[in-house]
Amino acid sequence: MDFDFAPEQVAIRDTFARFTDERVKPQAAALDEAHQFPHALFKQLGQIGFYGMRYPEAAGGTGMNLLTLCLAVTEIARGSASLAGCATMQSLMGTHFLHALGNDDMKDRLFKPALAGEMVGAICMTEPNSGSDLDSIATAADRVQGGYLMNGQKMWVTSALVADFFTVFAKAGPERKLTIFLVERGTAGLRVGRSIEKMGVWALPTSEVVFENCFVPDTHRLCAEGEGEAHLRKLLAQIRVVTGAMAVGIARAALDDSLEYAAQRKQFGKPINRFQAIQLKLAEMGTALEAATHFVHYAAWLVDSGRPHHTESAMAKLFATESAATICDQAARVLASYGYAMEFSVQRHLRDVRFTLIGGGTSEILKLIIAKGLNG
Repeated sequence: MDFDFAPEQVAIRDTFARFTDERVKPQAAALDEAHQFPHALFKQLGQIGFYGMRYPEAAGGTGMNLLTLCLAVTEIARGSASLAGCATMQSLMGTHFLHALGNDDMKDRLFKPALAGEMVGAICMTEPNSGSDLDSIATAADRVQGGYLMNGQKMWVTSALVADFFTVFAKAGPERKLTIFLVERGTAGLRVGRSIEKMGVWALPTSEVVFENCFVPDTHRLCAEGEGEAHLRKLLAQIRVVTGAMAVGIARAALDDSLEYAAQRKQFGKPINRFQAIQLKLAEMGTALEAATHFVHYAAWLVDSGRPHHTESAMAKLFATESAATICDQAARVLASYGYAMEFSVQRHLRDVRFTLIGGGTSEILKLIIAKGLNG
C-alpha cells in the first residue's frame, strides 16, 4: 500500500529528522560509550512534543495517530537506538496507564511533567522467571488496611535508575490475577537493584527493581483487581508496531553507512560499490528495508483505522525486526574489517538491533500469535 502522508505528517517527520541529524547523530557514539541515560536529549524530545504525540490535546498532547508516531520513532532510531528506546518507553508504556487509568492528582503531578520530559516513567512487568508467560508473574500485592503490601522482583526495567514513577503489574485479589499499580520513587520498600550489562543500547539503562513489603495505597491501584492483563492487551499491538518502526530506523542507518562506505572504499582501483558482490548485498538490504517500512506503516494504518490489526501488528514486528537484524549483519559484511571496528557505527547498529527482537514479544511468540490468527 502506498502511503500519501498528510503535510502535517511530513512536517513532523522532517522535524525529527533534523533533530536527529543535528543533535543526536553527532553525539550518539559518545552517549553509547558513556553507558549513561541521555538526559539532555531525552528532555529536548519532550520540548518538541514527542511524548505527547499520541495523547489528546485535552491531556496536554497533540493528538497524533500511531502512523505519525512511527515516522518520528524511525527518525530518532536512525540516530540512536538507545534514545529511541527510552523515548518510546516513555511515550508508550511509561505513561499510557497513568493517562488511561490515573486520577487527576497523578496526572497533574506526574503525567504532565512526563510529557514535557521533566519526569521519567518506567514499566515493571518482566521477572526473573516470567517473560512472555504473564501467568507466571510472581510479584504479589496483598490486601492490608488502606491498600496493599507488594513483594516481588522485576527485571529488565528500562530507565529504572532515573525513573520518577513505576507502573507495576502484580497479582492481587482472591483469584491472584494481574492488577496494575502506580509506585512512586521514594516509596518505602521500593528499591532499584543492580544494573544489567547488555550487548547493546548501552545508553538505555536497564535494571532490576525489588519490592519488599512496599505499601501501595488504594488510590494507587490503577485498575480493578484482575483486569491488568486486559488493559495490557489493548496496548500490545501499538508496542509491536512501534518496535518495528524502531528497527526500521536502525536498519536505515546501517544501510546508509554501507552505501557511504562502499562509495568511498577502493579496491583494485575502483570503489567497492562497483563490484557485483557488494551490489547484490546492497540491493537485498534496500529491498528488505523498503518492505519492512511499508509493513510497519500498513500495520499502523490498520490500528489508526480501527480495523482488525492484531495479527498484522505481530507480522509487522516480526518481519521488520528480523529484516533489520539481517540488514545490520550485511552492513557489517560490507565494511568487512571496519564493520568490526568500534570507530564505525555499524558495530553499534549490529548490537543495538537485537534489542528490537525481544521487546514487544520474541519472534517465536509472534509466530505462534500469527499462526493462531491465520487459523482463526
